[in-house]
Amino acid sequence: MVDYYDTILAAIAGSVLGGVLLASVTTLSLSVGLFLGSLVAIVFVYDAMFRNPPLPPMDPRVAASVVVWHALLFALALATFVG
Repeated sequence: MVDYYDTILAAIAGSVLGGVLLASVTTLSLSVGLFLGSLVAIVFVYDAMFRNPPLPPMDPRVAASVVVWHALLFALALATFVG
């Protein structure tokens, strides 16, 4: 049986693949397509982490996972547009 978080994971993967597909059928570069797909994926990550977290909101692991996710996203955006 598919759980809520399984659906969220599929939506995140679908968003990134949608960005790749967008880049392949338009004149956008692959890095821009991946960036746009990642921006859409943020909506699903936000929903899973803040609106319906698997842990109690006051758990320090929730705050740590938020910091790590945004650090990785910032690094990806920086690597895409600088490199």
